[in-house]
Amino acid sequence: MEMAITKRHEVRMTEGNIIRHLIRFALPLLIGNIFQQLYNTVDTWVVGNYVSNEAFSAVGSVGPIINMLIGLFMGLSSGTGVVIAQYYGAERESEVHETVHTAIIMTLVLAVFFSILGRVLIPFALDFMKTPAEVIPESTKYLNIYFSGVIGLMLYNIGTGILNAVGDTKRPFYFLVISALLNTALDLLFVLGFHMGVEGVALATVIAQCTSAVLVMITLMRSNSCIQLILRDLRLNFKMLSKIIKVGIPAAIQMAITSFSNVFVQSYINFFGADCMSGWTAYSKIDQFMMLPMQSLALASTTFVGQNLGVNNVERAKKGIRSALMIAVSSVVVLMVPVMLFTPSLVAFFNNKPEVIDYGVMLLRWLSPFYVLCCFNQIYSGALRGSGNSRVPMVIMLLSFVCFRQVYLYIMANFICNEIIPIAMGYPAGWFVCSALTMIYYRKAHLSGSRLVDDPKEAPAQ
Repeated sequence: MEMAITKRHEVRMTEGNIIRHLIRFALPLLIGNIFQQLYNTVDTWVVGNYVSNEAFSAVGSVGPIINMLIGLFMGLSSGTGVVIAQYYGAERESEVHETVHTAIIMTLVLAVFFSILGRVLIPFALDFMKTPAEVIPESTKYLNIYFSGVIGLMLYNIGTGILNAVGDTKRPFYFLVISALLNTALDLLFVLGFHMGVEGVALATVIAQCTSAVLVMITLMRSNSCIQLILRDLRLNFKMLSKIIKVGIPAAIQMAITSFSNVFVQSYINFFGADCMSGWTAYSKIDQFMMLPMQSLALASTTFVGQNLGVNNVERAKKGIRSALMIAVSSVVVLMVPVMLFTPSLVAFFNNKPEVIDYGVMLLRWLSPFYVLCCFNQIYSGALRGSGNSRVPMVIMLLSFVCFRQVYLYIMANFICNEIIPIAMGYPAGWFVCSALTMIYYRKAHLSGSRLVDDPKEAPAQ
């Protein structure tokens, strides 16, 4: 018996009001991403207020190491979403089914690999970042536990990517709310009740992530559409795997190398000592929340473009991109006002040490006005990936965030002014270069040129 291509939680973006589709897709994704950010934010808040300054610096500064490996997988999972979105838009349900099962097998294999590799790389990564000696023991404890349970994060993200590709952002959001609340409760229990310190917050994060993974896998298994996960159908379809890799590998390389670049940047920050590290950590937590609206809209653009190119509606895809950019810029401008007004209180929420607050306030007030620049590279890159073209965004981001930024930092630190603000300005400088190059390329690009559906004239599968 055939599975219906569209069900209650799924959204077909090839028809209807464009702005309404983008907002309805992005809003649950935005709120869900806020809760996802709460994982590490709650961890840093708990250790910053109830453990020690060294623990706060440790938990806050390991993000680039985690993202370096997880970025590889996230790139591949983005490839899965693009392939599914295009086949879903074209109503090719058998190809959607094959892609889902190939993606799950790929995830299970990579989870074992990343868990082992992550733990092996810990001492080398901490040494490379010039992590202060007093912070290394806490960082090592956190990372060992985190990478041991990384399968939860990976299964949740691949499952969410599958659901997002068919327009379902609500259920992943519900699961994130549950897991974020669980993480918060376990953080307080393990740290305040059992006095487990950094190990407690790491264990809480792993348990919460595994819970969300179980929920999203159950959702896929109980689905009655073409994305249903059937355990006996789990196998690698090499045709679909090659399509995932075509889109996912460039994105994976870009995310991993950009994260590696951030490891390098962290080494410059660590040079200024534990208080500066803590101030940078507080700034980074707020920075991540500021980025969420544009990132959510970028993901909405990817799915919107993917589904519309699945039916070869290029003009509608372009209208969606313009609308997403307008909404992204407006949301960042609105958010920037309270951040600038309440900067000292926001930093003190994470760590109330006066020296840490001074660093955090200084960084936020210098860097926040430049977030608007990120809207352009995020939205246009998301749109290009939705068309199946992830190679060019990869090259542009590597040139901007790795090559340009590292050259900037090296020259600034060694020849001009080795102070925290000139060093930190490497971030907005990279954002500007990336946005300019992405806009130039997008205006000359043909979105239909990278369509992944095999034959534009082929009828939907029956």
